[in-house]
Amino acid sequence: MTHPAPTTSEWAPAWGVTAGYEDVDHRWHDAPPDTVAAVLEAMAADGPVPPGMGDDNPVWVVRAGERVRADGRWLLTLEDGAELRGDDLLPLDVPTGYHDLVLHARGDRHVRLIVSPGRCHLPAGLREWGFAVQLYALRSADSWGLGDLADLRTFASRAHQLGAGFALVNPLHAALPGLPQQASPYFPSSRCFANPLYLRVDEPSLRDDGRSLNSTRRIHRDAAYELKLEALEERWSEFAGDPAFDAFVADGGETLGGYATFSALAELYGRPWQRWPSAVRHPTGAGIAEFAEEFTGRIRFHQWVQWLLDRQLADAEAELPLVHDLAIGVDPAGADAWLWQDVFSLGMRVGAPPDEFNAAGQDWGLPPFDPWRLRTACFDPFIQTVRAGLRRGGGLRVDHVMGLFRLFWIPPGRGPDEGVYVRYPWQELLDILALESVRAGAYVVGEDLGTVEPVVREELARRHVLSTRVLWFEEDPPAAWPAESLAAVTTHDLPTVAGVWTGLDSPDSMRARLVERTGLDVDAPVDEAVAAAYDAISAAPSMLVAASLDDVLEVRERPNHPGDEDRPNWSLALPVTLESIVTDPRVDRIARELSER
Repeated sequence: MTHPAPTTSEWAPAWGVTAGYEDVDHRWHDAPPDTVAAVLEAMAADGPVPPGMGDDNPVWVVRAGERVRADGRWLLTLEDGAELRGDDLLPLDVPTGYHDLVLHARGDRHVRLIVSPGRCHLPAGLREWGFAVQLYALRSADSWGLGDLADLRTFASRAHQLGAGFALVNPLHAALPGLPQQASPYFPSSRCFANPLYLRVDEPSLRDDGRSLNSTRRIHRDAAYELKLEALEERWSEFAGDPAFDAFVADGGETLGGYATFSALAELYGRPWQRWPSAVRHPTGAGIAEFAEEFTGRIRFHQWVQWLLDRQLADAEAELPLVHDLAIGVDPAGADAWLWQDVFSLGMRVGAPPDEFNAAGQDWGLPPFDPWRLRTACFDPFIQTVRAGLRRGGGLRVDHVMGLFRLFWIPPGRGPDEGVYVRYPWQELLDILALESVRAGAYVVGEDLGTVEPVVREELARRHVLSTRVLWFEEDPPAAWPAESLAAVTTHDLPTVAGVWTGLDSPDSMRARLVERTGLDVDAPVDEAVAAAYDAISAAPSMLVAASLDDVLEVRERPNHPGDEDRPNWSLALPVTLESIVTDPRVDRIARELSER
């Protein structure tokens, strides 16, 4: 008796493609069969076992002290170059880190051995408050159209004086070079490098033109980009070299070199890179070496700009620990997508299914990592990305942290209501996150809002990844929130207190919740509503409490209104200058409230 050959869809569970999902109201939604088929095709699913899951597994991720069996003679080369040899079992005291294991009994096969501490860094007695800041909006009289790293340094110094323990900043990720400049910090060209727009430049001949960009609240990134690029090119023409710059380039290695090469190529050939000449469309293309030789100076220029950013970021960090924000994905036309195009599923887009806050669902336009190609790459793109986020700062906020467990894939030509969840090797990704966190001595905050499986929060808590609790969402009062969390009133995608209290930007339910949580009189002024909201969350046992600077300054517009392209999303400066903010009594008032908790 013969059996029919298995269909591709029968392989879906093994490849991480789910049968459907349960929404926030516990209703089940089946995955559309056509979508499942499209995802499996994008993964090049050609059998019941994905690549890297059998004897060809190129990477072993284990916990420190875990018993590891090599099944025969082995050679282990540690990160520091030391060599260990043995038979069958590896030593229990292999140090944490990234090592090379050669399995002699398996044809001298090389395996990357990643040894993790298993849990993220979490300082003993952590209990701090800080400000959440959209840096582009934090303008001073010396800014050129948008807030920069010198402005951040000034604000961080004042926040430290007021007792703040951190500043949470929006993603500072690099945008595509050229025009137009991307407004959203969550749609970056690269998550490994910083945006040149955040550099403080002060070329005397351009100073007046740069400062004139502060004349309206609307941020004009294109004009700022052109002026800052002109100023930087003038400085670069006078740069005579510096050993510290050379060391930075050497430390950045292939990733920095690849980013800088991409940036130079993008200036020459435009966007997207998918339309470039075939010889340079891939980082290993036949024309890359010739291009790098001809445009060495321009590649060095882009490396130099990143060096300047790193130095200014270090100056700001010296004033107050920064918590950086790691975006969930990258621009498909950007540097990371070009550099790691063999690991991304570039035809797919990441988003979110329909829910009570967005009935149509969300399509973020970001390509996902293919979980199996990521494994065969020994997770290197993920490692580089996380390491870059932790390079400068006391902490890292991981946007949409549920993406380490599963991501909602949307195939070409389909909408968010036709997507499907794809599962990721979350145990290994969390082990890598923990390893990088411990090495950097920085804690991790997970943005776990929206549709979250119960196991996700349980596992994140076990790994010491702090949860995010927002007053607008939580049914429980702040006093009942978990200690291992960051407490906030709102986020960049949600209404401000002033927006809620004035009725400019909120459903009535949010105003009612604020009254319920605070006991506010319905006729109270906005400043009292802000103070009451932060007094409420100050009662939370949360290790971290973040006060949005937009709230503190009674800004009515939220930074971003998802799905509404008619609003100036990510493009409004704060209504007062940095010079006024550092002496503003409203800032002092919230600082006193949170310092007393």
